[in-house]
Amino acid sequence: MKQIVFLFFFASLCLAQKPSLSLDKLWKEDYNPERLESIRSMKNGTQYTVLDKEGTSQAAIIRYDFGKLNDGVVLFNTAAYPKVKSLSGYAFSKKEQKILLETASDQIYRRSKQAIYWIYDLSTKALEKVVDAKIQEPLFSPDGTKIAYVYRRNLFVKELHNQNIIQVTFDGDYKTINGITDWVYEEEFGFVRAFDWSPDSSELVYMRFDESNVPIFSMDIYGKDVYPFPYPFRYPKAGEENSEITSYRFTLDTRKKDKIHFEGEYPYYVPRMSYLDGANGLIIQTLNRHQNDLKVWRWNSQQNKLQLLLEEKEETYVSIHDNLKFLANGSFLWTSEKDGFNHIYHYDTNGSLIRQITKGNWEVTALFDYSPKNKEIYYQSVEGSSIERGLYAIKLSGKGKRKLQPTQGTNGATFSVGGSYYIHSYSDEKTPPIYTLYETRKNTPLYTILKNDTLTKTLQPFGFSDKEFSTLEINGASLNMWMIKPADFDPSKQYPMLMFQYSGPGSQQVANRWGNERDLWHKSLANQGYIIACVDGKGTGFKGAAFKKATYLNLVKYEALDQIAAAKQLGALPFVDANRIGIWGWSFGGHMATHCLLTGNDVFSLGLAVAPVTNWRFYDTIYTERFMRTPQENPEGYDLNSPLNYANQLKGKFLIIHGSGDDNVHVQNTMRMVEELIQADKQFEWMIYPDKNHGIYGGNTRKHLYSKMTNFILENL
Repeated sequence: MKQIVFLFFFASLCLAQKPSLSLDKLWKEDYNPERLESIRSMKNGTQYTVLDKEGTSQAAIIRYDFGKLNDGVVLFNTAAYPKVKSLSGYAFSKKEQKILLETASDQIYRRSKQAIYWIYDLSTKALEKVVDAKIQEPLFSPDGTKIAYVYRRNLFVKELHNQNIIQVTFDGDYKTINGITDWVYEEEFGFVRAFDWSPDSSELVYMRFDESNVPIFSMDIYGKDVYPFPYPFRYPKAGEENSEITSYRFTLDTRKKDKIHFEGEYPYYVPRMSYLDGANGLIIQTLNRHQNDLKVWRWNSQQNKLQLLLEEKEETYVSIHDNLKFLANGSFLWTSEKDGFNHIYHYDTNGSLIRQITKGNWEVTALFDYSPKNKEIYYQSVEGSSIERGLYAIKLSGKGKRKLQPTQGTNGATFSVGGSYYIHSYSDEKTPPIYTLYETRKNTPLYTILKNDTLTKTLQPFGFSDKEFSTLEINGASLNMWMIKPADFDPSKQYPMLMFQYSGPGSQQVANRWGNERDLWHKSLANQGYIIACVDGKGTGFKGAAFKKATYLNLVKYEALDQIAAAKQLGALPFVDANRIGIWGWSFGGHMATHCLLTGNDVFSLGLAVAPVTNWRFYDTIYTERFMRTPQENPEGYDLNSPLNYANQLKGKFLIIHGSGDDNVHVQNTMRMVEELIQADKQFEWMIYPDKNHGIYGGNTRKHLYSKMTNFILENL
């Protein structure tokens, strides 16, 4: 994914020996690292494909051979098919004879979109549109003869041999959704497509969302017309009703629908549902409302019965993930925090534990694949350092562990089908992404696919300082930290300090990897005479379940205490001006910045909050109740940790920013905070970006946003 960098230099404050960058040049994206996009390993295990984009108008799908350097074979090029414009994604049919092409995509929410889709036949070179309308989540049947999709909240199937369209559901409307998820599932469980094909292509299973009892949230869209218009959508806030979920099977031959029955219970959430290859059947995960009892089921379609494979229970909550891998013999791999750290476990076909495969006071961060040929599991972990990522291989026995890539920087991988090769991705604080092809068994590099040497050379003249990684001992815990100092740092001087953090449960900001737009912005601020620091406090991730879940029922309380204590400790350093310490963050981090500025008003002289939550009563059910339970059960946890109650404690300079079209963290949060500050007779600054969502971007918006933040910091810290 491309990163846009925002650097702001003011001539009077820039270091005289360093060159300056114009804002216009930055907006030409001259400082984005190149990345491999949409890597797909072919079924033969010897080839892979990537999506190669040239600007916004042309793109090609190119096939390369693992194991040797070649120029690649173009499978599809928009230049040869002018009807296909702005290619944004692709997917192969199971037999890889056809490609589904995504064009003219419109974003809906964070993960959902609608687009025009085309089918390209590799053998005949024929190109056909799926349908004339923009649709959602199209999916080839395993035999490649049909494609299912969602249009206006109803599920359809198109038979490709005769162009016949079968409408599966008819009740999709403003309160009923078929085949795709509702807003809160999409945002918090991280998926949109809520249907799947059976392996023999004869059946579809799908989820139906009944939103009848979900309260409606409405926000005004101002646009450019004389009258604004309301945009209503169903959004369940903490303690409110969620959608009622039912799951169905649709048989194409008979056009018959059967409800999937759960014997003896009714699942509140269904965070995962998909067919798996072979005889493993449909796998359904269910979760109770408290999200501390997760069950994994296998559905027998012939008998319409469910077999319980696995159950995870916690006093706090169980994390949802995609680390479920079935092996050829029906056994499966699964990751769990049951021993206090996230590790890999092996279960037999009936769900009985065979063994725990990885062990130690460190966490597995990704489960890539199992290679039957090499008889190895491939995974990523933080073994050695919680701020780094290494790559490892291990046998099903838990023995024969070997290190593929060391725990230094951030190492990722895309493995070929069968595991004979992998594309290694590497970056660290000083190094933009590098992609190298490896032969897995011998772990030998074959050739470098992509480097970002040009970007490194381009940034070098600006003399940005590197992040310095360390730890702080705070409130009985060792907290990871990075610090950026000015390029001409003088330890005999005192500098104002700006602290950045996010602090959300399981998150991580202190990691040795190539940064995003904020990092280079931070480095530009440092070169204008600031110390920039970031501390991951309690509640953040990759240091074990106890550390992550220490904030349960009290979001922001302990996280804020850690940031305040860290600011005091850093303020005692001889080169930090303890009277000029600021804090900023976005979303959860905006909540934190606000809360810290108010409750730590003797420490922080400036706060900057972008799109902040200001009371967890305003946020959605799934995320909030996972960590807080409901407001009815935990009213003090919600209210005592809300900055709305501490507006009268404002002493420092405060800037609060929000997009009026934020469907995620509603602008209601900022409006309520603003009203409390007004009634407390406190002066502050605020900025509303009309119709902008949680990301606050589009056109000149990000440039304006970061310019405003820069000016506020330069003038007040």
